[in-house]
Amino acid sequence: MVVVMKQGATEADIEQVCSKVRNAGGEAFVSRGTVHTVVGLVGDTARFQAIPFTQLPGVDHVIQIGKPYKMVSRDLHPAATTVKVGPTPVGRDTFTIIAGPCAVESEEQAMICTKAAKAAGATILRGDVYKPRTSPYSFQGLGERGLEILTECRRETGLPIIIEIVDVSQVAHVAEVADCIRIGTRNAQNFELLKEVGLTAKPVMLKRGLAMTIDEWLQAAEYIAQRGNSEIILCERGIRTFEPATRNTLDLAGMAVAQHESHLPVIVDPSHAVGKRHLVGPMALAAVAAGADGVMIDVHHDPETALCDGPQALLPSEMAALGKQIAAVAAALGREMNV
Repeated sequence: MVVVMKQGATEADIEQVCSKVRNAGGEAFVSRGTVHTVVGLVGDTARFQAIPFTQLPGVDHVIQIGKPYKMVSRDLHPAATTVKVGPTPVGRDTFTIIAGPCAVESEEQAMICTKAAKAAGATILRGDVYKPRTSPYSFQGLGERGLEILTECRRETGLPIIIEIVDVSQVAHVAEVADCIRIGTRNAQNFELLKEVGLTAKPVMLKRGLAMTIDEWLQAAEYIAQRGNSEIILCERGIRTFEPATRNTLDLAGMAVAQHESHLPVIVDPSHAVGKRHLVGPMALAAVAAGADGVMIDVHHDPETALCDGPQALLPSEMAALGKQIAAVAAALGREMNV
């Protein structure tokens, strides 16, 4: 059950609803959107039925939602949501290119890749400074120095930045620097981390886990929304299957299902899905054609020396060519590119 408050509902109105829920033995989670504030109810639904919510001041209406993901469901919010990352809107009305280095390795490398991404039409910069790696001996990221480098890249180009975090201890500090926090595939069901980013005021990109069903993916997003942060972007990045020809299997049908089930924007990461440079372009274009709200692509000026995921990174010239192709396909489908 979800209680939708009227525009202009006061904090006292919201607290009265929450108090009624707590008195009935339940929990109330408040999510403040741009238009409405929503109170999600957790507990014995039968007890909530006896509460005259619609008679309380500030209450607009009550929605019964049977799905386990209530806040991110289209049942609650039939219209698609647009999430702003800095000045860039991510949603159904436009198509967004997110690009940059998989990992920040140096100031020179990051700046070259950032400028290449922008030149190719990217309006959001990706670049990671904390890297959860399969091997403990692999490059783990530059940490604090990487944050400083990304800040300089944003100052130089104007591109807002998305940064992955891997631990609860990083949330507050990264939130001060990043325009959007990303939860990677390995942490997609790290529920304590999801709760913590749900308490921030920053947009959150949630990647689909290696073996997550769509239902599990949306329930993971619910952990974030339930804590009050409804500014969530979903990212399909391939799932692990029996097929070894590609790094993962890119599930474009799953992307479309997520769009149908949820009001949240859904983008595609073809780089981490396929793991091979020559396949990134075709899968990025397929994502555009399938109706994705954006793509996220790795760029590196010297992939052979990259400290992380070099085989899937596009050269600046390749990224520029792909940017033109993406714009052409988007235009053919009536999608406006973010600029």
